[in-house]
Amino acid sequence: MQALFIGGIKSGKSRLAEAHTLKYAKKKPIYLATTELLDEEMQARIKQHKKQRAEQFTTLEEPLYLAQAIEQCEDIVLVECVSMWLNNMLYHGFTYANIEEEMRKILQNRQDKVFVLNDVGSGVIPDNALAREFADISGKIAQLIASECDEVFHVIAGIGVKIK
Repeated sequence: MQALFIGGIKSGKSRLAEAHTLKYAKKKPIYLATTELLDEEMQARIKQHKKQRAEQFTTLEEPLYLAQAIEQCEDIVLVECVSMWLNNMLYHGFTYANIEEEMRKILQNRQDKVFVLNDVGSGVIPDNALAREFADISGKIAQLIASECDEVFHVIAGIGVKIK
């Protein structure tokens, strides 16, 4: 089983993805945290996510090599979040080809997975090249993930609508 929860920032997608993951867990699910601690504001966001999930998950932190991390997991994996992983990959100099190759490895792994991804394609065209590259890559990766997922949920205002 693979599922994608996609929506805007603070749309409620993480909460719904966590509940979905817990529903399919056989033991204690894995929370694959991708965010790197870059500043105080990000630390506060991470703290809130940790509080939200409490002790229901085993946390595994990996900002870049997700396929390798998922291979170690014995239960369903919540990838939180693909958008931050894309950010990390670009920040560390990876190309779209590298990103796509890594995501294909992740999707081919038979481990049950739930993905969380920000929908950045519903806004205005960014005013700088890096932001446009991020939006383009995010859209392509969203399409790739959705094509391989059994279920896709669009989340807005805390409500998840199954679109696949």
